[in-house]
This record gives sequence, C-alpha cells and structure tokens, in this order.
Amino acid sequence: MLSTCNTVGPVPDGTRLEKIKQSPNYRGDQFVNRIPVVDPPLFKTLVEWFKGGEQTTPNEPVSILKRTTEDFSEFPASGLRITWMGHSTTLVEIDGYRLLLDPVWSSKVPPYPLVGVKRFSELPLALEELPPIDGVLVSHDHFDHLDRATIEKLAGKVPRFIVPLGVGARLEKWGVSEDQIVEMDWWQQTRLGDLTITATPARHFSGRSAIMSDRNKTLWSGFAIRSSDHNVYYSGDTGMFDGFTDIGEKLGPFDVSLIEVGAYNQLWADVHLGPEQALQAFQQVRGGLFMPVHWSTFDLAMHSWTEPVERVMAAAELRGIPLAIPKPGESIEPSSPPEVAKWWPDGPWKTVEQQPVISSGLKAQASNGVTQPEQIVAGNLPHKTITHN
Repeated sequence: MLSTCNTVGPVPDGTRLEKIKQSPNYRGDQFVNRIPVVDPPLFKTLVEWFKGGEQTTPNEPVSILKRTTEDFSEFPASGLRITWMGHSTTLVEIDGYRLLLDPVWSSKVPPYPLVGVKRFSELPLALEELPPIDGVLVSHDHFDHLDRATIEKLAGKVPRFIVPLGVGARLEKWGVSEDQIVEMDWWQQTRLGDLTITATPARHFSGRSAIMSDRNKTLWSGFAIRSSDHNVYYSGDTGMFDGFTDIGEKLGPFDVSLIEVGAYNQLWADVHLGPEQALQAFQQVRGGLFMPVHWSTFDLAMHSWTEPVERVMAAAELRGIPLAIPKPGESIEPSSPPEVAKWWPDGPWKTVEQQPVISSGLKAQASNGVTQPEQIVAGNLPHKTITHN
C-alpha cells in the first residue's frame, strides 16, 4: 500500500488549454455539466459532517480475497473477467487486453499528506503484483480516482493512459510521457489494439485544490469499452442526468456495468447517484449485469459503510435486475456470474424512504411536482434525449 504525498498537480495550459477551449463542454474558463449542479450549502454540510453518521467505517476488518500475479497468468475462457480491488479501482480483462480503471493504491486520499481519508479496506493485490496492463483509464482527477503515487509507479510500465480532457497535465507532471496519454472529450473514441474506448458523459465536477482554485479545469467522464465480442460500461462519478439513455442507445447494450453507488447524500445529490438512481441509470444504459463500485473502501459520506449495497440489493430485487457483488479481490465473469453471497456484516442502514437521494434538474413526474423516492425504486425517473454537439 502506497503512502507518499498526493499533490494537486498542474492545471492545463498552453496548447492543451487551447485544445480544451474548443470543447462544447467548456464555457468561460471551466468545464460545465449539461444539467447544472447545485452546490451543497456549505454551513449545513459542515454541520452534517461534524455530527457524523452511524458506523461509517467497519468495526472489524473487511473481508477480502488475497490475490497474486499468478491468479492472472491466463485470460479467462469466457473472454471477459472483472476483478474489483475496492472503491472504483477495477481490473478489466477483455478479449486479450487488461485495463485498469481509476487505480488508487495509496493508504489515504488527502489533499495534503497529514489530512485525508484513510483506506479502511485492505488492498487484495499489491501494485507490484499486477499482471501486465495494456491501459489505464482515469475518469476524473479527484483524489479517490487519480492517485499520484500510483500513477508514478505505473508510469514506466503501462503503454497507454486514457483520460478526460485536461487530466493529462497531471499525468505528465508525474512522469507519464506525452505520447502515452490520450485525452478525450465526451463521445470521443480511441483505439487500443482491437478495443474501442469511448469517453461517456457524466454529471460531476473536478478539482484537487483545497481552495478550489482548479475547480472544473479538467473534464470528468465515464467509459464504454468494446471489443468484437464484449462491451463494458463504467460510470465514473456522476449524478442522475439525461444522458444515460443516450449512452445506452449509442453504445449499449452492455455485458456488465460498473456503476458508482456510494458516498451519496441529498446535500450533494447532483454529483453522486445513490443506490436507487444508480439502478435507474443501469436500466437506461441497457447495462446487462449490474456491479456496484465506489463503496466499501473510504469513509466519504454520512451513511453507514454497508448501506449502499443493502439498498442496491433491495431495489434490484424489486426490479428484477441481475447483480454481482464481489468482495475486494474477487473476480466475476459476466457470462456466468456467481450468486450474490453476503460477505459484509449486518449493520445499521437507512432505506430510500428514510434517506432519499434525488438529483435536481430532472423533470418532475409526481402530481405535486416532486419526484418521489418510490418512483426511483420503481424505475420511473423521467428523462429526455440530449442534443449532441
């Protein structure tokens, strides 16, 4: 587990900035969402953080499956295998290629070395034990997705780094060669051997500075990864928005969808989905098999650490959505997913009725003009098709 200092890194400038200014998603001096994000009220948010939540970290060590390089010496017979390392860090093996999503191996995700959120789930595989990786995909520049120490370790070992616009400035500072970096706007594609990788829209924000001086200077995205035989979707971090149906129509259906389900709260519901909206997004992208990510590793919200997966299971059962919930280090093959076995302990958690998470800017469907939690559970969030530039 790495523990070196995570620095902010530079913002885009020069020719990189001039390219960014050509993006239809860049206005003024920053990237923008297609549906504006309502910032959480600062005072109320600070009060809630000070109050804290119940059992936001485990009382006992989290169950993991320890892995070694030898476990990945051969590609899966099915052609597609997903190994979850914890939070959003995931190894995707797809038809002879290995991709690493949002790799974070540090013991803490801070803005500064002495301040930050410690990892509470042990890593199942040492960074040095990784098999050969063909490409690293980074969804955005937040510390729990883009980790300087990890990137520096991978810089000389991975031939391709695929990131949203502007994020390449961080990577170059940390030792990745310019010719190894591919930066993409939403809907742009790149080839990696026989794979086609598309940057998909998301509703989030970016920035690493504690004083927000670099807020939204780089783009955020999800990814669609397609081979001749398989198709994988990764949401990145996102709130609910009107682009998921478009993703499904343009790039789906998918064999498996890795969608963020944790670190949510109604105070910042525009930038994280929450479990029920995650399942709604899954349905709209035509997701195949649902695999929750972005939980069970860092304490980033006030809900209990097991609440995201408990709510996912409840809502998925209601909708008949197939799930795969591996423990950290466990691999699943979407063609033959194992039955869900509860590897996390029982603990306190709040239902969607007790603690709804509903993103703003969505067309209301209820008679009183407010989208209700039960509509989210039932999968009836309305949407509209976005206009592409």
